[in-house]
Amino acid sequence: MTKAELIDAVAKVADVSKADAERTLGAFFDQLVDATKTGDKVAWPGFGSFTTKVRAARTVRNPQTGASMESPASRQMKFTASSTLKAILNPNK
Repeated sequence: MTKAELIDAVAKVADVSKADAERTLGAFFDQLVDATKTGDKVAWPGFGSFTTKVRAARTVRNPQTGASMESPASRQMKFTASSTLKAILNPNK
C-alpha cells in the first residue's frame, strides 16, 4: 500500500477529506518519531509498540572487495506486534 492509497483508505473509512487524513497521519508519524527518538516507547493496545534499539558499532566486510570497515553505532526503530494482532494475522495458531 502506498502513501496515497493509505490516505485514500483512511479518508474513506473516517469520512474526512483526504487533506485532513494526510495531516492526521503526518502528525501521528511525527509524534511517533519524536517520542522514540528520545527513547520513549509508543504503544497502541491491540496493535503493538514502537521502541528504539541501539545497534553497537561493529566491523563489516564489503562483499565486492572483501575489505573490512567499521560500521558506527546507530539507533533503529523496532516494532513489536501485540498478541491480538498476532492472533489476527495467524488465525490457525
